[in-house]
Amino acid sequence: MENYAELLATLTQQEQDLQFTAFSSDTALALGLKLVELARAREKTITVNITINGKVLFHHAMQGAAAHQADWIRRKNNVVARFGRCSFYVGIDHKQRGVVFEQIPFLPPQEYAATGGAFPITLRGTGIIGTVCVSGLRQAEDHALAVEALRAVLAKAPQ
Repeated sequence: MENYAELLATLTQQEQDLQFTAFSSDTALALGLKLVELARAREKTITVNITINGKVLFHHAMQGAAAHQADWIRRKNNVVARFGRCSFYVGIDHKQRGVVFEQIPFLPPQEYAATGGAFPITLRGTGIIGTVCVSGLRQAEDHALAVEALRAVLAKAPQ
């Protein structure tokens, strides 16, 4: 049995740590390109999406990416919008509580996917303004790649 409580604590800490003081189209571009760079370095194929306030600022499907990844991104992003947490957290939290996410009334599986990969883009003092989402790998890898890219972009951002 996995240690869900420890993983949830790690995910919560990531959400608290990975926040921006400002976010622009240029930030989205840097973040999206960083994700593509990391995937290429690992010889992985992903689709990346960065959406702010309902506006897509970056979307790239790498050569060989499956068409259905765009739908996974939409469904994962819906989870972040609905719950205000990263999609990986929501999925693990439901598992820990013994709740089958796909069976929750009013959250149809064709609209919501509580699997790793969508991470909230948060402005300190403001709240969630959008998402960065990775699709194409196992859920923990999708999540880890998003977190790694966020850390790299935030490390270069003015504080």
